[in-house]
Amino acid sequence: MPILHGDVPANIHTAACALAEGALVAFPTETVYGLGARADDDTAVAAIFAAKGRPADHPLIVHVGDATAAAQFTPGMPALATELAAHFWPGPVTLIVPRWPGVAAAAAAGAATIGLRCPDHPVALALLRAAAKLGVAGVAAPSANRFGRVSPTRAAHVLAELGNELLILDGGDCREGIESAIVDCSREQPYLLRPGTLDRRRIEAVLGRPLLLPDDTSPVVPGSLESHYAPLAEVRLAGADHLIAGVMHAQRADPRLRLGIYARQPPPTAVPVDYRRMPDNAVLAAHELFSVLRQFDDDGVGQIWVEWPPDDLDWDGVRDRLRRASTS
Repeated sequence: MPILHGDVPANIHTAACALAEGALVAFPTETVYGLGARADDDTAVAAIFAAKGRPADHPLIVHVGDATAAAQFTPGMPALATELAAHFWPGPVTLIVPRWPGVAAAAAAGAATIGLRCPDHPVALALLRAAAKLGVAGVAAPSANRFGRVSPTRAAHVLAELGNELLILDGGDCREGIESAIVDCSREQPYLLRPGTLDRRRIEAVLGRPLLLPDDTSPVVPGSLESHYAPLAEVRLAGADHLIAGVMHAQRADPRLRLGIYARQPPPTAVPVDYRRMPDNAVLAAHELFSVLRQFDDDGVGQIWVEWPPDDLDWDGVRDRLRRASTS
């Protein structure tokens, strides 16, 4: 099946009809491309888990067109969630809220809570609204890639990973480049369960209180496994002062190993590696991170050395993805 341009209304209608009939559709959001199925159809949702090779106990995020649609999945948005939705929806933040019993059970992996998000992308919103007119309240959609691998930020990434039998809407390169922040709003205090590009300071300013770190009672959410977002090549992280020494040691250990470097400073010309410059700006780094990792794989790199990003809060999301990508 060819990739369909998402700015063509007829293609949006085709994709919405496919969702209504229980088929899978890949579509762009501002964060990454999602692999979607109607959230109220457990059989359709099961096809997502099968296509990705994803464990059935690992819940999905349900994408909705607005806060009104969200009400079909929760008996009531807690005050914390209502405040965040009012400020940041559409946008790159997922809210964990109580789930209506019997609704979207497969998408929630049977949990009493569910993650809801309103994406900030014209193609995604057009698809959600068209699907809603056909009775699809929300679309469950993890990233459109094999489980644990690098998330796709272009339609071509989805095609390469999941094949040409999948209906794919093309909405261009994803603006943010890494997945949404996830905030648990189901308890009295808010918890940041996954960082994203939305600065935690902005979230805390809206709530008027600090975000707590995940604890043993936190719900399972996407991207929470220690090993995730991994390219085929091994990822090694090192501070700027130790990165070149690590690369040279790896070259001596195996001269045939092709190495890549993603860092803010270029390596000495005497060090023969594939080099890509990491932006100094966290927003730009997040935007290109997954695409860069995929390109290293496409180029046949066997080991990727990445400079550890700054410890500023702006880089939380990038550090999180790199840490998990480097954990084997």
